[in-house]
Amino acid sequence: MLSRESSAEPGKWQTATAEYQRGMMDAIGDPAVREIWVMKSAQIGWTEILGNAVGYFIDQDPSPMLLIQPTLDMAEAWSKDRFAPMLRDTPALRGLVKDARARDSGNTMLHKQFPGGHVTMAGANSPASLASRPVRVVLCDEVDRYPVSAGTEGDPIKLAQKRSATFWNRRFLAGSTPTVKGASRVEIGFASSDQRRFFVPCPHCQTFQVLQWKRVKWPEGRPDEAFYACAHCDAALTDGDRVGMIRAGEWRATAPSKGIAGFHVWEAYSPWRKLSEIVTDFLAAKPYPDLLKVWVNTSLGETWEDPSGERLIADTLAARAEDYETWTAPAAAVFATVGADVQHDRIELGVYAYGPGEETWAVAHEVIFGAPTDARLWAAVDDLLARQVRRADDVALPILASAFDAGDGATTGFVLDYCRQRRRRSVLAIKGQSQPGKPPIGRPSKVDVNVRGIAIPRGAELWPVGSDTIKGILMARLREEGFIHFPATLPTTYYEGLSSERLITKFRNGIPHRIWVKDKAARNEPLDCFVYAYAAACYAGLKRANWAALRSRLKPWGEAPPSAPMQPPEPAPNPAPRRVPASGARDGFGSADWNL
Repeated sequence: MLSRESSAEPGKWQTATAEYQRGMMDAIGDPAVREIWVMKSAQIGWTEILGNAVGYFIDQDPSPMLLIQPTLDMAEAWSKDRFAPMLRDTPALRGLVKDARARDSGNTMLHKQFPGGHVTMAGANSPASLASRPVRVVLCDEVDRYPVSAGTEGDPIKLAQKRSATFWNRRFLAGSTPTVKGASRVEIGFASSDQRRFFVPCPHCQTFQVLQWKRVKWPEGRPDEAFYACAHCDAALTDGDRVGMIRAGEWRATAPSKGIAGFHVWEAYSPWRKLSEIVTDFLAAKPYPDLLKVWVNTSLGETWEDPSGERLIADTLAARAEDYETWTAPAAAVFATVGADVQHDRIELGVYAYGPGEETWAVAHEVIFGAPTDARLWAAVDDLLARQVRRADDVALPILASAFDAGDGATTGFVLDYCRQRRRRSVLAIKGQSQPGKPPIGRPSKVDVNVRGIAIPRGAELWPVGSDTIKGILMARLREEGFIHFPATLPTTYYEGLSSERLITKFRNGIPHRIWVKDKAARNEPLDCFVYAYAAACYAGLKRANWAALRSRLKPWGEAPPSAPMQPPEPAPNPAPRRVPASGARDGFGSADWNL
Protein backbone atom coordinates (compact mmCIF):
# COMPACT_ATOMS: atom_id res chain seq x y z
CA MET A 1 0.00 0.00 0.00
CA LEU A 2 1.26 3.47 -0.92
CA SER A 3 0.98 5.82 2.03
CA ARG A 4 -0.27 9.37 1.89
CA GLU A 5 2.94 10.66 3.49
CA SER A 6 5.14 9.30 0.72
CA SER A 7 3.11 9.05 -2.48
CA ALA A 8 1.14 11.34 -4.77
CA GLU A 9 -1.11 8.35 -5.62
CA PRO A 10 -1.88 6.68 -2.27
CA GLY A 11 -3.59 3.33 -2.25
CA LYS A 12 -2.93 -0.18 -3.50
CA TRP A 13 0.20 -0.66 -5.55
CA GLN A 14 -0.40 -1.33 -9.27
CA THR A 15 2.62 -2.53 -11.26
CA ALA A 16 0.74 -2.01 -14.55
CA THR A 17 0.85 1.75 -13.96
CA ALA A 18 4.54 1.65 -14.95
CA GLU A 19 4.97 -1.74 -16.59
CA TYR A 20 8.75 -1.47 -16.90
CA GLN A 21 8.99 -1.85 -13.11
CA ARG A 22 7.79 -5.47 -13.35
CA GLY A 23 10.98 -6.77 -14.94
CA MET A 24 13.18 -5.02 -12.38
CA MET A 25 11.26 -6.54 -9.45
CA ASP A 26 11.05 -9.99 -11.08
CA ALA A 27 14.86 -10.02 -11.38
CA ILE A 28 15.12 -9.69 -7.59
CA GLY A 29 13.50 -13.10 -7.18
CA ASP A 30 15.24 -14.74 -10.17
CA PRO A 31 17.62 -17.46 -8.88
CA ALA A 32 19.79 -17.00 -12.00
CA VAL A 33 20.48 -13.37 -11.05
CA ARG A 34 22.80 -12.52 -8.16
CA GLU A 35 23.40 -8.86 -8.94
CA ILE A 36 21.20 -6.07 -10.35
CA TRP A 37 22.20 -2.61 -11.59
CA VAL A 38 19.63 0.04 -12.53
CA MET A 39 20.84 3.16 -14.38
CA LYS A 40 17.87 5.47 -14.37
CA SER A 41 16.45 8.95 -14.55
CA ALA A 42 14.33 10.56 -11.89
CA GLN A 43 10.55 10.04 -11.74
CA ILE A 44 10.48 6.33 -12.58
CA GLY A 45 9.31 4.97 -9.19
CA TRP A 46 12.67 3.69 -8.00
CA THR A 47 12.10 4.49 -4.33
CA GLU A 48 8.92 2.39 -4.31
CA ILE A 49 10.77 -0.49 -5.97
CA LEU A 50 13.25 -0.46 -3.08
CA GLY A 51 10.36 -0.49 -0.60
CA ASN A 52 8.70 -3.37 -2.45
CA ALA A 53 11.95 -5.34 -2.36
CA VAL A 54 12.29 -4.87 1.41
CA GLY A 55 8.63 -5.82 1.91
CA TYR A 56 9.04 -8.93 -0.23
CA PHE A 57 11.94 -10.24 1.83
CA ILE A 58 10.11 -9.50 5.09
CA ASP A 59 6.93 -11.29 4.03
CA GLN A 60 7.91 -13.95 1.48
CA ASP A 61 11.60 -14.73 1.96
CA PRO A 62 12.75 -13.56 5.43
CA SER A 63 16.43 -12.64 5.30
CA PRO A 64 18.92 -10.29 6.93
CA MET A 65 19.10 -7.13 4.81
CA LEU A 66 21.21 -4.00 4.52
CA LEU A 67 19.82 -0.90 2.80
CA ILE A 68 22.38 1.84 2.12
CA GLN A 69 21.67 5.49 1.47
CA PRO A 70 24.37 8.06 0.56
CA THR A 71 24.42 9.45 4.11
CA LEU A 72 23.28 8.38 7.56
CA ASP A 73 20.80 11.27 7.66
CA MET A 74 19.21 10.09 4.42
CA ALA A 75 18.97 6.56 5.85
CA GLU A 76 17.09 7.90 8.86
CA ALA A 77 14.78 9.92 6.60
CA TRP A 78 14.01 6.84 4.47
CA SER A 79 13.24 4.80 7.58
CA LYS A 80 10.92 7.41 9.02
CA ASP A 81 9.24 8.81 5.89
CA ARG A 82 9.05 5.73 3.64
CA PHE A 83 9.56 2.50 5.54
CA ALA A 84 7.50 3.17 8.69
CA PRO A 85 4.35 4.24 6.76
CA MET A 86 4.66 1.18 4.49
CA LEU A 87 4.81 -1.16 7.52
CA ARG A 88 1.80 0.58 9.02
CA ASP A 89 -0.44 0.60 5.92
CA THR A 90 0.39 -2.72 4.22
CA PRO A 91 -1.71 -5.57 5.71
CA ALA A 92 0.83 -8.28 4.81
CA LEU A 93 3.54 -6.46 6.77
CA ARG A 94 1.49 -5.10 9.65
CA GLY A 95 2.65 -6.64 12.93
CA LEU A 96 5.71 -8.43 11.52
CA VAL A 97 8.02 -5.71 12.80
CA LYS A 98 7.56 -5.00 16.49
CA ASP A 99 6.66 -1.56 17.72
CA ALA A 100 9.75 0.49 18.50
CA ARG A 101 8.19 1.53 21.77
CA ALA A 102 7.82 -2.05 22.99
CA ARG A 103 10.39 -3.38 25.45
CA ASP A 104 13.07 -5.60 23.83
CA SER A 105 11.48 -5.01 20.42
CA GLY A 106 14.80 -5.07 18.54
CA ASN A 107 13.40 -2.11 16.67
CA THR A 108 15.25 1.21 16.38
CA MET A 109 15.23 3.91 13.76
CA LEU A 110 17.97 2.20 11.70
CA HIS A 111 17.50 -1.45 12.69
CA LYS A 112 14.24 -3.40 12.37
CA GLN A 113 13.83 -7.05 13.35
CA PHE A 114 11.15 -9.42 12.08
CA PRO A 115 10.68 -13.22 12.21
CA GLY A 116 13.53 -14.81 10.25
CA GLY A 117 15.59 -11.70 9.64
CA HIS A 118 16.20 -8.01 10.05
CA VAL A 119 16.79 -4.90 7.97
CA THR A 120 19.54 -2.42 8.80
CA MET A 121 19.55 1.03 7.22
CA ALA A 122 23.02 2.55 6.84
CA GLY A 123 24.81 5.55 5.40
CA ALA A 124 27.61 5.09 2.87
CA ASN A 125 29.56 7.70 4.85
CA SER A 126 29.47 5.59 8.03
CA PRO A 127 31.93 2.67 8.06
CA ALA A 128 30.54 1.39 11.38
CA SER A 129 27.05 0.91 9.95
CA LEU A 130 28.42 -0.96 6.91
CA ALA A 131 30.53 -3.47 8.80
CA SER A 132 28.22 -4.38 11.67
CA ARG A 133 26.69 -7.77 10.76
CA PRO A 134 26.39 -10.41 7.98
CA VAL A 135 23.51 -9.92 5.55
CA ARG A 136 22.08 -11.86 2.63
CA VAL A 137 20.49 -8.97 0.73
CA VAL A 138 22.24 -5.65 0.00
CA LEU A 139 20.16 -2.80 -1.42
CA CYS A 140 22.00 0.37 -2.52
CA ASP A 141 20.25 3.63 -3.38
CA GLU A 142 21.86 6.46 -5.40
CA VAL A 143 25.30 4.85 -5.53
CA ASP A 144 26.78 7.69 -7.59
CA ARG A 145 26.29 9.95 -4.57
CA TYR A 146 28.31 7.66 -2.29
CA PRO A 147 31.65 8.97 -1.03
CA VAL A 148 34.78 7.44 -2.53
CA SER A 149 35.59 5.90 0.85
CA ALA A 150 33.55 5.22 3.97
CA GLY A 151 35.84 7.03 6.37
CA THR A 152 39.20 5.31 5.96
CA GLU A 153 37.73 1.85 5.35
CA GLY A 154 37.48 1.97 1.55
CA ASP A 155 34.73 1.74 -1.06
CA PRO A 156 31.33 1.49 0.71
CA ILE A 157 29.90 -0.86 -1.93
CA LYS A 158 32.78 -3.29 -1.51
CA LEU A 159 32.39 -3.13 2.26
CA ALA A 160 28.68 -3.93 1.95
CA GLN A 161 29.25 -6.80 -0.48
CA LYS A 162 31.68 -8.39 1.96
CA ARG A 163 28.81 -8.62 4.46
CA SER A 164 27.00 -11.06 2.13
CA ALA A 165 30.00 -13.15 1.02
CA THR A 166 29.04 -16.19 3.13
CA PHE A 167 25.51 -16.52 1.67
CA TRP A 168 25.20 -18.79 -1.37
CA ASN A 169 21.87 -17.17 -2.28
CA ARG A 170 22.95 -13.56 -1.75
CA ARG A 171 21.34 -10.70 -3.63
CA PHE A 172 22.75 -7.30 -4.54
CA LEU A 173 20.61 -4.46 -5.94
CA ALA A 174 22.04 -1.03 -6.81
CA GLY A 175 20.46 1.88 -8.63
CA SER A 176 21.19 5.52 -9.26
CA THR A 177 20.86 8.44 -11.57
CA PRO A 178 24.33 8.53 -13.17
CA THR A 179 26.81 11.39 -12.91
CA VAL A 180 30.04 11.89 -14.88
CA LYS A 181 31.17 9.55 -17.63
CA GLY A 182 34.12 7.46 -16.54
CA ALA A 183 33.51 8.17 -12.85
CA SER A 184 29.97 6.80 -12.49
CA ARG A 185 29.55 3.70 -10.33
CA VAL A 186 26.19 2.78 -11.84
CA GLU A 187 27.51 3.20 -15.39
CA ILE A 188 30.35 0.77 -14.64
CA GLY A 189 27.93 -1.69 -13.02
CA PHE A 190 25.50 -1.47 -15.94
CA ALA A 191 28.34 -2.04 -18.42
CA SER A 192 29.19 -5.32 -16.62
CA SER A 193 25.58 -6.57 -16.88
CA ASP A 194 23.38 -8.00 -19.64
CA GLN A 195 22.29 -4.40 -20.37
CA ARG A 196 18.53 -4.79 -20.68
CA ARG A 197 16.55 -2.18 -22.61
CA PHE A 198 12.77 -1.74 -22.59
CA PHE A 199 11.34 -2.33 -26.08
CA VAL A 200 7.90 -0.95 -26.87
CA PRO A 201 5.68 -1.51 -29.97
CA CYS A 202 4.58 1.31 -32.25
CA PRO A 203 0.74 1.36 -32.36
CA HIS A 204 0.90 1.99 -36.13
CA CYS A 205 3.54 -0.39 -37.49
CA GLN A 206 3.78 -2.69 -34.43
CA THR A 207 7.59 -2.58 -34.61
CA PHE A 208 9.35 -2.90 -31.23
CA GLN A 209 11.91 -0.22 -30.47
CA VAL A 210 13.78 1.49 -27.62
CA LEU A 211 12.63 5.02 -26.86
CA GLN A 212 15.39 7.52 -27.69
CA TRP A 213 15.72 11.23 -27.00
CA LYS A 214 16.68 11.97 -30.60
CA ARG A 215 13.21 10.76 -31.71
CA VAL A 216 11.44 13.39 -29.59
CA LYS A 217 10.35 16.20 -31.94
CA TRP A 218 8.55 19.54 -31.57
CA PRO A 219 7.78 22.55 -33.74
CA GLU A 220 10.22 25.43 -33.34
CA GLY A 221 9.28 27.45 -30.26
CA ARG A 222 6.33 25.19 -29.35
CA PRO A 223 7.56 22.52 -26.89
CA ASP A 224 3.96 21.98 -25.71
CA GLU A 225 3.35 20.22 -29.05
CA ALA A 226 6.15 17.69 -28.59
CA PHE A 227 5.59 14.19 -29.98
CA TYR A 228 7.56 10.98 -30.45
CA ALA A 229 8.47 9.96 -34.02
CA CYS A 230 8.50 6.20 -34.59
CA ALA A 231 11.97 5.05 -35.62
CA HIS A 232 10.48 2.79 -38.35
CA CYS A 233 7.33 4.39 -39.80
CA ASP A 234 7.97 7.97 -38.53
CA ALA A 235 4.44 8.18 -37.17
CA ALA A 236 3.84 11.05 -34.73
CA LEU A 237 3.02 9.40 -31.38
CA THR A 238 1.29 11.28 -28.59
CA ASP A 239 1.63 10.89 -24.82
CA GLY A 240 -1.47 8.68 -24.91
CA ASP A 241 0.15 6.43 -27.52
CA ARG A 242 3.31 6.29 -25.44
CA VAL A 243 1.46 5.10 -22.31
CA GLY A 244 -0.13 2.27 -24.30
CA MET A 245 3.23 1.33 -25.82
CA ILE A 246 4.84 1.10 -22.38
CA ARG A 247 2.11 -1.20 -21.07
CA ALA A 248 2.81 -3.57 -23.98
CA GLY A 249 6.58 -3.33 -23.67
CA GLU A 250 9.16 -5.92 -22.64
CA TRP A 251 12.74 -6.04 -21.39
CA ARG A 252 15.36 -7.48 -23.75
CA ALA A 253 18.99 -8.14 -22.90
CA THR A 254 21.49 -6.58 -25.32
CA ALA A 255 24.63 -8.24 -23.90
CA PRO A 256 25.52 -11.77 -22.72
CA SER A 257 24.21 -12.73 -19.30
CA LYS A 258 26.78 -13.32 -16.54
CA GLY A 259 24.40 -13.54 -13.61
CA ILE A 260 24.27 -9.74 -13.55
CA ALA A 261 21.07 -8.05 -14.71
CA GLY A 262 21.20 -4.43 -15.81
CA PHE A 263 18.34 -2.05 -16.60
CA HIS A 264 18.36 1.39 -18.21
CA VAL A 265 15.22 3.53 -18.11
CA TRP A 266 14.64 7.25 -18.64
CA GLU A 267 11.83 9.78 -18.30
CA ALA A 268 10.15 8.99 -21.64
CA TYR A 269 9.04 5.69 -20.08
CA SER A 270 7.51 7.40 -17.05
CA PRO A 271 3.70 7.72 -17.02
CA TRP A 272 4.12 10.69 -14.68
CA ARG A 273 6.01 12.82 -17.21
CA LYS A 274 4.77 14.41 -20.44
CA LEU A 275 7.02 14.84 -23.45
CA SER A 276 6.29 18.56 -23.41
CA GLU A 277 7.61 18.78 -19.83
CA ILE A 278 10.83 16.95 -20.77
CA VAL A 279 11.38 19.24 -23.78
CA THR A 280 10.65 22.39 -21.75
CA ASP A 281 13.20 21.34 -19.13
CA PHE A 282 15.74 20.67 -21.88
CA LEU A 283 15.29 24.08 -23.51
CA ALA A 284 15.66 25.80 -20.13
CA ALA A 285 18.88 23.91 -19.34
CA LYS A 286 20.48 23.94 -22.80
CA PRO A 287 22.27 27.33 -22.54
CA TYR A 288 23.87 26.48 -19.19
CA PRO A 289 26.36 23.56 -18.99
CA ASP A 290 25.77 22.96 -15.28
CA LEU A 291 21.98 22.79 -15.73
CA LEU A 292 22.34 20.71 -18.89
CA LYS A 293 24.45 18.19 -16.98
CA VAL A 294 21.69 17.84 -14.37
CA TRP A 295 19.12 17.37 -17.14
CA VAL A 296 21.18 14.69 -18.89
CA ASN A 297 21.64 12.82 -15.60
CA THR A 298 18.12 13.11 -14.21
CA SER A 299 15.99 13.14 -17.38
CA LEU A 300 17.91 10.93 -19.82
CA GLY A 301 19.45 8.75 -17.12
CA GLU A 302 22.80 9.00 -18.90
CA THR A 303 26.28 10.04 -17.81
CA TRP A 304 27.52 13.53 -18.56
CA GLU A 305 30.57 13.90 -20.76
CA ASP A 306 32.03 17.38 -20.77
CA PRO A 307 32.33 18.59 -24.38
CA SER A 308 35.82 19.89 -23.55
CA GLY A 309 36.67 16.39 -22.37
CA GLU A 310 35.94 14.62 -25.62
CA ARG A 311 38.65 12.12 -26.37
CA LEU A 312 41.12 12.69 -29.15
CA ILE A 313 40.70 9.97 -31.74
CA ALA A 314 43.79 7.79 -32.22
CA ASP A 315 43.05 7.20 -35.91
CA THR A 316 42.83 10.95 -36.51
CA LEU A 317 46.24 11.48 -34.94
CA ALA A 318 47.76 8.58 -36.87
CA ALA A 319 46.45 10.05 -40.12
CA ARG A 320 48.65 13.12 -39.52
CA ALA A 321 51.88 11.08 -39.61
CA GLU A 322 54.56 12.70 -41.78
CA ASP A 323 57.27 11.34 -44.03
CA TYR A 324 60.24 11.20 -41.69
CA GLU A 325 61.88 8.29 -39.89
CA THR A 326 62.29 7.69 -36.18
CA TRP A 327 65.41 9.18 -34.61
CA THR A 328 65.35 11.93 -37.22
CA ALA A 329 63.82 15.43 -37.21
CA PRO A 330 63.20 18.22 -39.73
CA ALA A 331 65.58 21.16 -40.05
CA ALA A 332 63.47 23.40 -37.78
CA ALA A 333 64.22 21.28 -34.68
CA VAL A 334 66.96 22.54 -32.34
CA PHE A 335 67.25 20.19 -29.35
CA ALA A 336 65.71 17.00 -27.92
CA THR A 337 64.65 15.61 -24.55
CA VAL A 338 63.52 12.24 -23.20
CA GLY A 339 60.66 11.28 -20.92
CA ALA A 340 60.78 7.84 -19.26
CA ASP A 341 58.00 5.87 -17.56
CA VAL A 342 59.50 3.19 -15.30
CA GLN A 343 57.42 0.02 -14.91
CA HIS A 344 58.07 -3.21 -13.00
CA ASP A 345 59.13 -5.12 -16.13
CA ARG A 346 60.25 -2.40 -18.56
CA ILE A 347 61.05 1.23 -19.15
CA GLU A 348 59.24 3.14 -21.90
CA LEU A 349 61.02 6.22 -23.24
CA GLY A 350 59.64 8.97 -25.48
CA VAL A 351 62.11 11.12 -27.42
CA TYR A 352 60.90 14.55 -28.61
CA ALA A 353 62.57 17.42 -30.48
CA TYR A 354 61.63 21.10 -30.12
CA GLY A 355 61.94 24.23 -32.19
CA PRO A 356 60.87 27.91 -32.10
CA GLY A 357 57.33 28.49 -30.87
CA GLU A 358 57.56 25.13 -29.02
CA GLU A 359 56.84 23.26 -32.25
CA THR A 360 57.34 19.61 -31.37
CA TRP A 361 58.38 16.49 -33.24
CA ALA A 362 57.99 12.97 -31.91
CA VAL A 363 61.36 11.37 -32.59
CA ALA A 364 60.94 7.85 -31.15
CA HIS A 365 59.10 5.78 -28.57
CA GLU A 366 61.32 2.98 -27.26
CA VAL A 367 60.54 0.13 -24.88
CA ILE A 368 63.39 -1.56 -22.99
CA PHE A 369 62.35 -4.72 -21.14
CA GLY A 370 63.86 -5.79 -17.86
CA ALA A 371 63.39 -5.48 -14.12
CA PRO A 372 64.67 -2.32 -12.37
CA THR A 373 66.94 -4.59 -10.33
CA ASP A 374 68.81 -5.64 -13.50
CA ALA A 375 71.89 -3.51 -14.22
CA ARG A 376 71.64 -4.45 -17.90
CA LEU A 377 68.34 -2.55 -18.13
CA TRP A 378 69.94 0.67 -16.95
CA ALA A 379 72.97 0.11 -19.20
CA ALA A 380 70.59 -0.07 -22.17
CA VAL A 381 69.00 3.18 -21.00
CA ASP A 382 72.49 4.75 -20.88
CA ASP A 383 73.04 3.72 -24.49
CA LEU A 384 69.76 5.30 -25.55
CA LEU A 385 70.48 8.60 -23.77
CA ALA A 386 73.91 8.72 -25.44
CA ARG A 387 72.28 8.75 -28.89
CA GLN A 388 71.77 11.89 -30.94
CA VAL A 389 68.92 12.83 -33.25
CA ARG A 390 69.88 13.25 -36.90
CA ARG A 391 68.30 16.31 -38.45
CA ALA A 392 67.15 16.36 -42.09
CA ASP A 393 70.07 18.68 -43.03
CA ASP A 394 72.59 16.29 -41.42
CA VAL A 395 72.95 18.21 -38.18
CA ALA A 396 73.22 16.34 -34.87
CA LEU A 397 70.70 17.30 -32.19
CA PRO A 398 71.80 16.54 -28.62
CA ILE A 399 69.51 15.23 -25.89
CA LEU A 400 69.77 18.10 -23.42
CA ALA A 401 67.76 16.59 -20.54
CA SER A 402 65.72 13.54 -19.57
CA ALA A 403 63.09 12.96 -16.90
CA PHE A 404 62.39 9.62 -15.19
CA ASP A 405 59.18 8.97 -13.28
CA ALA A 406 59.95 8.18 -9.64
CA GLY A 407 56.33 8.26 -8.48
CA ASP A 408 55.83 4.49 -8.26
CA GLY A 409 56.87 3.48 -4.77
CA ALA A 410 58.13 0.07 -5.90
CA THR A 411 60.62 1.58 -8.35
CA THR A 412 61.37 4.94 -6.71
CA GLY A 413 64.63 3.79 -5.12
CA PHE A 414 66.04 2.45 -8.40
CA VAL A 415 65.13 5.62 -10.28
CA LEU A 416 66.72 7.81 -7.61
CA ASP A 417 69.90 5.71 -7.67
CA TYR A 418 70.13 6.06 -11.46
CA CYS A 419 69.46 9.79 -11.53
CA ARG A 420 71.66 10.57 -8.49
CA GLN A 421 74.72 9.32 -10.37
CA ARG A 422 73.89 11.30 -13.52
CA ARG A 423 72.87 14.70 -12.20
CA ARG A 424 75.52 16.48 -14.26
CA ARG A 425 74.01 15.02 -17.42
CA SER A 426 70.60 16.56 -16.55
CA VAL A 427 68.98 13.22 -15.80
CA LEU A 428 66.09 14.11 -13.46
CA ALA A 429 63.99 12.04 -11.10
CA ILE A 430 60.49 13.49 -11.25
CA LYS A 431 57.11 12.98 -9.60
CA GLY A 432 53.84 14.04 -11.21
CA GLN A 433 51.39 16.38 -9.48
CA SER A 434 47.74 16.03 -10.50
CA GLN A 435 46.56 19.29 -8.93
CA PRO A 436 45.51 21.94 -11.47
CA GLY A 437 47.61 25.07 -11.86
CA LYS A 438 50.97 23.52 -11.04
CA PRO A 439 53.93 24.70 -13.19
CA PRO A 440 55.33 22.22 -15.75
CA ILE A 441 58.36 21.73 -13.49
CA GLY A 442 58.87 23.15 -10.02
CA ARG A 443 61.57 23.51 -7.41
CA PRO A 444 63.19 20.16 -6.47
CA SER A 445 63.19 18.66 -3.02
CA LYS A 446 66.32 17.13 -1.51
CA VAL A 447 66.00 13.40 -0.98
CA ASP A 448 69.36 12.40 0.48
CA VAL A 449 69.91 13.52 4.07
CA ASN A 450 72.41 12.68 6.78
CA VAL A 451 71.67 11.30 10.22
CA ARG A 452 70.65 14.75 11.42
CA GLY A 453 68.15 15.22 8.60
CA ILE A 454 70.34 17.75 6.80
CA ALA A 455 70.42 17.56 3.00
CA ILE A 456 73.62 16.08 1.58
CA PRO A 457 75.31 18.22 -1.10
CA ARG A 458 75.14 16.65 -4.56
CA GLY A 459 72.55 14.18 -3.25
CA ALA A 460 69.47 12.98 -5.12
CA GLU A 461 66.72 15.46 -5.94
CA LEU A 462 63.05 14.90 -6.77
CA TRP A 463 61.51 17.36 -9.22
CA PRO A 464 57.75 18.04 -9.09
CA VAL A 465 56.03 18.04 -12.47
CA GLY A 466 52.62 19.61 -13.15
CA SER A 467 51.30 16.67 -15.14
CA ASP A 468 47.75 18.06 -15.39
CA THR A 469 49.08 21.35 -16.71
CA ILE A 470 51.20 19.65 -19.37
CA LYS A 471 48.34 17.35 -20.42
CA GLY A 472 46.20 20.43 -20.98
CA ILE A 473 48.92 21.94 -23.16
CA LEU A 474 49.29 18.70 -25.10
CA MET A 475 45.57 18.23 -25.71
CA ALA A 476 45.10 21.82 -26.87
CA ARG A 477 47.98 21.53 -29.32
CA LEU A 478 47.02 18.10 -30.62
CA ARG A 479 43.67 19.55 -31.70
CA GLU A 480 45.58 21.89 -34.03
CA GLU A 481 47.21 20.34 -37.06
CA GLY A 482 50.82 21.26 -37.74
CA PHE A 483 51.88 21.92 -34.15
CA ILE A 484 52.94 18.44 -33.01
CA HIS A 485 54.37 16.11 -35.63
CA PHE A 486 54.68 12.32 -35.80
CA PRO A 487 56.89 10.05 -37.93
CA ALA A 488 55.18 7.50 -40.15
CA THR A 489 56.91 4.61 -38.37
CA LEU A 490 55.14 4.85 -34.97
CA PRO A 491 52.74 1.95 -34.22
CA THR A 492 48.99 2.27 -33.66
CA THR A 493 49.43 1.57 -29.93
CA TYR A 494 51.41 4.81 -29.60
CA TYR A 495 48.46 6.91 -30.77
CA GLU A 496 46.04 4.92 -28.62
CA GLY A 497 48.20 5.65 -25.58
CA LEU A 498 48.58 9.32 -26.47
CA SER A 499 44.76 9.72 -26.63
CA SER A 500 43.97 7.48 -23.64
CA GLU A 501 42.88 10.24 -21.23
CA ARG A 502 40.33 13.04 -21.28
CA LEU A 503 39.49 15.99 -19.07
CA ILE A 504 36.08 15.83 -17.41
CA THR A 505 34.15 17.77 -14.81
CA LYS A 506 33.35 15.89 -11.62
CA PHE A 507 31.15 17.34 -8.90
CA ARG A 508 32.17 16.85 -5.25
CA ASN A 509 29.73 18.21 -2.71
CA GLY A 510 28.24 20.33 -5.48
CA ILE A 511 31.62 21.87 -6.42
CA PRO A 512 32.94 21.16 -9.95
CA HIS A 513 36.46 19.73 -10.24
CA ARG A 514 38.36 19.15 -13.48
CA ILE A 515 40.08 15.77 -13.50
CA TRP A 516 41.83 13.59 -16.05
CA VAL A 517 40.22 10.18 -16.54
CA LYS A 518 41.99 7.26 -18.21
CA ASP A 519 40.33 4.82 -20.55
CA LYS A 520 40.62 1.48 -18.73
CA ALA A 521 41.19 -0.40 -21.98
CA ALA A 522 44.21 1.64 -23.10
CA ARG A 523 47.83 1.98 -21.95
CA ASN A 524 48.79 5.58 -21.24
CA GLU A 525 52.60 5.27 -21.19
CA PRO A 526 53.03 7.28 -24.45
CA LEU A 527 51.08 10.15 -22.88
CA ASP A 528 53.12 9.99 -19.68
CA CYS A 529 56.38 9.93 -21.65
CA PHE A 530 55.31 13.03 -23.57
CA VAL A 531 54.49 14.80 -20.30
CA TYR A 532 57.86 13.94 -18.77
CA ALA A 533 59.79 14.89 -21.91
CA TYR A 534 58.04 18.27 -21.98
CA ALA A 535 58.95 18.80 -18.32
CA ALA A 536 62.58 18.00 -19.19
CA ALA A 537 62.39 20.52 -22.05
CA CYS A 538 61.16 23.20 -19.63
CA TYR A 539 64.07 22.34 -17.34
CA ALA A 540 66.44 22.72 -20.32
CA GLY A 541 65.10 26.22 -21.01
CA LEU A 542 62.27 25.72 -23.52
CA LYS A 543 60.35 28.76 -22.23
CA ARG A 544 63.34 31.12 -22.41
CA ALA A 545 65.37 29.55 -25.24
CA ASN A 546 67.66 31.67 -27.40
CA TRP A 547 67.06 29.65 -30.56
CA ALA A 548 69.74 31.42 -32.61
CA ALA A 549 72.37 30.76 -29.95
CA LEU A 550 71.35 27.11 -29.67
CA ARG A 551 71.56 26.66 -33.45
CA SER A 552 75.03 28.17 -33.51
CA ARG A 553 76.30 25.42 -31.21
CA LEU A 554 75.02 22.52 -33.30
CA LYS A 555 77.55 20.41 -35.21
CA PRO A 556 77.23 18.60 -38.52
CA TRP A 557 76.32 14.95 -38.15
CA GLY A 558 79.70 13.64 -39.24
CA GLU A 559 81.65 16.13 -37.16
CA ALA A 560 79.63 15.99 -33.99
CA PRO A 561 81.57 14.13 -31.31
CA PRO A 562 79.73 11.14 -29.90
CA SER A 563 78.17 11.70 -26.52
CA ALA A 564 80.22 10.55 -23.58
CA PRO A 565 79.11 7.19 -22.24
CA MET A 566 76.64 7.51 -19.40
CA GLN A 567 78.80 5.86 -16.76
CA PRO A 568 78.22 6.62 -13.10
CA PRO A 569 80.77 9.09 -11.77
CA GLU A 570 83.40 8.07 -9.30
CA PRO A 571 82.17 8.66 -5.76
CA ALA A 572 83.80 11.65 -4.11
CA PRO A 573 86.06 10.68 -1.20
CA ASN A 574 84.57 11.32 2.21
CA PRO A 575 86.41 13.97 4.22
CA ALA A 576 88.22 12.77 7.31
CA PRO A 577 85.93 12.59 10.33
CA ARG A 578 86.24 15.67 12.50
CA ARG A 579 85.78 15.29 16.20
CA VAL A 580 83.59 17.93 17.86
CA PRO A 581 84.64 19.05 21.34
CA ALA A 582 82.45 18.12 24.26
CA SER A 583 81.22 21.69 24.50
CA GLY A 584 79.77 21.33 21.03
CA ALA A 585 77.91 18.11 21.78
CA ARG A 586 74.40 18.00 20.39
CA ASP A 587 71.56 15.67 19.37
CA GLY A 588 72.01 13.66 22.56
CA PHE A 589 75.12 11.77 21.38
CA GLY A 590 77.03 12.36 24.58
CA SER A 591 80.25 14.26 25.10
CA ALA A 592 81.31 14.20 21.45
CA ASP A 593 79.74 13.96 18.02
CA TRP A 594 81.09 12.84 14.65
CA ASN A 595 80.63 15.39 11.87
CA LEU A 596 80.98 13.45 8.63
